[in-house]
Amino acid sequence: MTEAGSGEAPAPVVLALVAARNEAERVGATVTALRALPAVAEVLVVSDGSTDATAAGALGAGAHCLELPRNLGKGGALNAGLAALMGRVAERVSPEPVALLLADGDLGSSAARLDRVLAPVLAGDADLAIADLPPQQGAGGFGLAMGLARQGMARVTGRRMSEPLSGQRAIRWEALPALLPFAPGFGVEVAMTMDALRAGLRVVEVEADLRHAATGKDLAGLLHRG
Repeated sequence: MTEAGSGEAPAPVVLALVAARNEAERVGATVTALRALPAVAEVLVVSDGSTDATAAGALGAGAHCLELPRNLGKGGALNAGLAALMGRVAERVSPEPVALLLADGDLGSSAARLDRVLAPVLAGDADLAIADLPPQQGAGGFGLAMGLARQGMARVTGRRMSEPLSGQRAIRWEALPALLPFAPGFGVEVAMTMDALRAGLRVVEVEADLRHAATGKDLAGLLHRG
């Protein structure tokens, strides 16, 4: 604990926001890993119309939880969660943060490696840091969604991103107004990056060994990527 008058700067405060739908098996481990990060003061999980025990798993691991009565899609869930966090900060229930950390609910224990993504934002070197993930074991798909996202973003902004669809992100709290509201559905990451680049924010990609539950080549996986 820092003593009064010691002259040491206070530790940075990070609020973590997790949108999760039917992630009861992994959300508890994700929350535990996020709460172990030194800068993370609170974790809020938005259970996006889940029909399983996602909310119970999040609460049991020490997160706050916002349960949505119906599925809004990832962008809608993040908007709802961020509104709740901003309300808590405004009412001084939660501390004023330096950064917002976005994480998917299925990262499990690998979420502990998000400190690499937070680092450039906390150091003041970036406004938006995006995790560049390694190839995922068992991942299916044909790369269509990733390729289209890269091409579209390059055409509109002139910047080619390695991981345009990555949901693991750190955002400087003061930069958030330039990115809000988040786009609905699963277009949230591409739209967020494009908004950041258009606003002249400093955007970096950071390699991080994160692992998530991959979507395969079945109908559900194809619909997810579409």
